[in-house]
Amino acid sequence: MPYNESHTDPELLQLLQQDDDDAFTAIYLRYWDRLTAVAMNRLGSLEEAREVVQEVFCNLWRRREQLEIDHSLNTYLAAAVKYEVFKRFAVKSRHRRLRQQALDGWQEAAEDTLDKLHANELQSELLSLVKALPEKCRIVFQLSRDKGYTQKQIASELGIAEKTVEAHLSSALRKLRVGLSHLFTLFF
Repeated sequence: MPYNESHTDPELLQLLQQDDDDAFTAIYLRYWDRLTAVAMNRLGSLEEAREVVQEVFCNLWRRREQLEIDHSLNTYLAAAVKYEVFKRFAVKSRHRRLRQQALDGWQEAAEDTLDKLHANELQSELLSLVKALPEKCRIVFQLSRDKGYTQKQIASELGIAEKTVEAHLSSALRKLRVGLSHLFTLFF
């Protein structure tokens, strides 16, 4: 039998604890609009507000036999809505943080990959340019950069003057700088 407005909240709670479906329906109808308005005010979304209030009423039904309400039912339900709203905000915040961390990780990985691709392309272009250098110039450059020889050691190894070594290195570096300049404008 449906309950009317003459039943008090404590009476409805007592009946609810005895598994009375009509008491639950009466509480639901009495508080649904009020609780939805409170949740809507905090969440800004009617759909989310309805979900929150629905969760509060589901919890009320699940916990009906163990309910111990120290204050009024109105206060209890308002606090339950507030708690569910806070829970929802915490979940959203956690999701946002995880999404941002994933995005940051993806962006960092993409940047690392792009940096590696640029470095590989730069290295490949450099090797091509070194191979294209005149033979003596290339040998002097490779002894200097790859083997770490000093100009004096290169001159001694190749039997040429240090000034010639210096001229070959200057020529090689100038050609490489010009050859790589278009890549630097693309990457940096």
